[in-house]
Amino acid sequence: MRDYFANSWKTYAGFGIAAIMLFAVAPAVLSDFRLSLLGKFLCFGIVAVGIGLAWGRGGMLTLGQGVFFGLGAYIMAMHLKIADAELRGDDVPDFMQIAGIRELPAYWQPFASPVVTILGIVLIPTFVAVLLGLGVFKRKVKGAYFAILSQALAAAFAILLVGQQTIGGSNGLNRFRSFFGLALNDPVNRRLLFFIAAATLLVVVAITRQLMYSRYGELLVAVRDQEERVRFLGYDPANVKLVAYAVAALFASIAGALFVPIVGIISPADVGIVPSIAFLIGVAIGGRTTLLGPVLGAIAVAWAQTSLSENFPSGWVYAQGILFIVVVGFFPAGLAGLGALLRRRRRPPADPDSTRTTDVAVATTSTGVSS
Repeated sequence: MRDYFANSWKTYAGFGIAAIMLFAVAPAVLSDFRLSLLGKFLCFGIVAVGIGLAWGRGGMLTLGQGVFFGLGAYIMAMHLKIADAELRGDDVPDFMQIAGIRELPAYWQPFASPVVTILGIVLIPTFVAVLLGLGVFKRKVKGAYFAILSQALAAAFAILLVGQQTIGGSNGLNRFRSFFGLALNDPVNRRLLFFIAAATLLVVVAITRQLMYSRYGELLVAVRDQEERVRFLGYDPANVKLVAYAVAALFASIAGALFVPIVGIISPADVGIVPSIAFLIGVAIGGRTTLLGPVLGAIAVAWAQTSLSENFPSGWVYAQGILFIVVVGFFPAGLAGLGALLRRRRRPPADPDSTRTTDVAVATTSTGVSS
């Protein structure tokens, strides 16, 4: 009971410190541009939380999170473009007018409603993940085969988007002017977007922690380590994996929906293979089996990419590859596992005299028993 209250106190303290840093310190010390940049990184952190649950706890190497990130992002972008067209008094968004499209496509029309848009961001990617999960996990596809399949889906999704001129083609959707009635060129509203992203990240982390330390979290780890034993005990591992996969897809979709108004653009380049692998690299570097490791790793990698790209445009790819190799090869638990490694190395070695005395005592006891 004492350990439970101690862990709860540490959890509340951690959330309190994170809230102070995000809602008080960051707005006070960062410029509007850097604050928006941090909001973009927080979106990547939301994706990383879901990957940490599915990969770190469930053992599912999800190389296709760009699909769900893109679904949420494009649904939000379609709503914003329709809203902007209505503000101008036009029937279709500006890029459709340039392309000669005079009527809004049928699949765009439901997203004119803010309620339908929010429901679509939550339900559509989750439904897609459930369908994919049922087809994959029920057939016992796992390991490298699952990773290759999820990566192929991300590539196919990006190629599909490039060929669709009604959603911007290779250029994607950009130049958003409003967000649910708020002008995006207003610095106050830009800060509000950052606060929404920060609050969403905290909520997502809280939900994931509850899942990890619940009975379901223990079952998910058991499926990762001994799937056949879990099946022998009467559980269906496919259903256990399906929940984690769907939750990770939902988090990625929400992150994509927030990414659009913060960054101001979404294109096939943001949802293909390269972004999906970048999400995974951040999780691996931070520590995929921990709660905060994926978040911190994703934010750190995104920050390093931005910083190095500003000074060394061609050097980031090599630095990212070297960092990933070093972490996977020498620190499989990620940077979050360095603390435990240092504690083990600082632990004093066992005294050989005490070990010898213990062995003699054990031998004497066993002799006395046998005699």
